Amino acid sequence: MRITKFGHACVRLERNGQAIVIDPGVMTPEPDALAGAEAVLITHEHFDHFDPDRLRGFQSDIYTCAGVVRHLSGLGERVHVVRDGDHFSVAGFQVSVSGDKHHFSHPDVPPVDNVGFLIDGEVFHPGDALTVVNVPTLLLPGQAPWLTVPDMIGYLRRMTPRRAYAIHDGLINEWGLKVLDDVLAMEAERTGAEIRRLRPGESVEL
Repeated sequence: MRITKFGHACVRLERNGQAIVIDPGVMTPEPDALAGAEAVLITHEHFDHFDPDRLRGFQSDIYTCAGVVRHLSGLGERVHVVRDGDHFSVAGFQVSVSGDKHHFSHPDVPPVDNVGFLIDGEVFHPGDALTVVNVPTLLLPGQAPWLTVPDMIGYLRRMTPRRAYAIHDGLINEWGLKVLDDVLAMEAERTGAEIRRLRPGESVEL
């Protein structure tokens, strides 16, 4: 399986000539992120993960939570609502759904729906939540208004993945990215696991 990081929280997973894409939001500028993909998976409705205008031009299936579906009226049967505990197959991948709400982020705003996607029991994209699952490869939220460094490290230590690739980094400047890289390097040295940030356009093979 090949994982390619695009802008912010978007990743593309490819195997045997088939591809799915997770969270191509407004902060994913690359025009080719969806090219040839057989499905798009959306964790939640926030703009950095979800661009409804982009999806209206996408002709294949969309899998997402109920909170997103209400913004996609008129797209018919190619939009599929998924919930915690669901399982489905698409483009040769086996997908399990975990989690149901966004991480707490504001005292006056109830958390929106958020589902994480576990692909082939190998790779987990949690969206904006710290959902714990047993998985070798974690796509780790690297920075967010709702996330502190102790929260991020605590999540890594609860998950204990063999590999963790930080994404969700589009809101920070070059100095913030350096701090994030240093924090990840410290945890990688402590655990011996591969823990680092994926740059936009970078691919890894599992």
